[in-house]
Amino acid sequence: MSDTVISPQPAHLRGVNLGSWLLLEKWMVPSLFDGLAATDETTWCVELGKEASPRLHAHWERFVTRDDFAWLAGAGINAVRIPLGHWIFGPPYPYHSKYGENPHPFVEGGIDVLDKAFRWAEEFGICILLDLHAAPGCQNGFDNGGIKDVCEWHTREEYIAHSVDVLERLAERYRSSPALFGIQLLNEPRWDVPTEILKAYYQRAYQAIRSHCPPERAAIVFHDGFRSHREYLGFMQPPQYQNVIYDIHRYQCFDRAEIEMDIHGHIHKADNIWRQESDDIRRELMLPTIVGEWSLGLDLEVVSLWAEGPFDHALRGMNRFQQDVAYRAYGAAQLLTFERYRGWFFWSYRTETTPEWCFRECVNRGWLPSQFR
Repeated sequence: MSDTVISPQPAHLRGVNLGSWLLLEKWMVPSLFDGLAATDETTWCVELGKEASPRLHAHWERFVTRDDFAWLAGAGINAVRIPLGHWIFGPPYPYHSKYGENPHPFVEGGIDVLDKAFRWAEEFGICILLDLHAAPGCQNGFDNGGIKDVCEWHTREEYIAHSVDVLERLAERYRSSPALFGIQLLNEPRWDVPTEILKAYYQRAYQAIRSHCPPERAAIVFHDGFRSHREYLGFMQPPQYQNVIYDIHRYQCFDRAEIEMDIHGHIHKADNIWRQESDDIRRELMLPTIVGEWSLGLDLEVVSLWAEGPFDHALRGMNRFQQDVAYRAYGAAQLLTFERYRGWFFWSYRTETTPEWCFRECVNRGWLPSQFR
């Protein structure tokens, strides 16, 4: 990106994720997986082979466009979080046995799409948080980590080193863009990745990014790894570390106790329990915090590739009017709490078949406000 004048970043982030654009998730775009055995982008590319490239390029062109950035800006959204895979720059990248005979199965050209996103963001005054969502070897075993049922990222230095290299190349490429808000070091590393390995990686990646982006140029964001904020007390604090942000993701559809809640229980948790948590994090952690993912999703059945039922959806038994009221109340309760943080990013901007996870559909249906200024 060419050198340019850097504009001030927003004091408070109100954003959306551009999920399943540069990193596929089957439940979000089931049409792309129709008739295939694939469960994630890795197996999708392997199964399709040469046919993967034209299909994915067509998806990149239509799933998020300049018009979408214009719509988001018009709604008062000032930030987007863009999930991407470690293969964003193309080969070489570490081999995994899931690749089969082709050592480089991923479709090339994603970096050109990301360049285009930066141009659109600059045009409409939206800032970008880049998010390493899928690391080599997969950091969580989820489909969103690139390889479902595999969690090996932390077991090989080659995987960790490549992750750091990708983050450094992103920092070097976009350091002069006024749209760059920050870089997220890793999305949702699983709870059993040892904390000390995770912390060492975060510190190593921080140094790599800072070699190109000083603190006033870009924030560095790290995810909690599904563990208490108290495991990070005293971690990456100033003055040694500057412009570091802590990321939490908050959903109420994955835990069995939450699946069995009625809507009043969900609202109570969002408005009271999560509000108390926000007070604890701000008081104890001493780092600005964002809610990098949240949604109106309450039904695990529509999103999960792995969970077993029964699914006691909180809104079953309600008529359409009651469901609309419930979604509005649940969304409002979350927003009231998440506004207490440095900012938030709804997951996600667009899905094909799950409106409660689709920001644009939530706005159109009146479940979320029409303006976020």
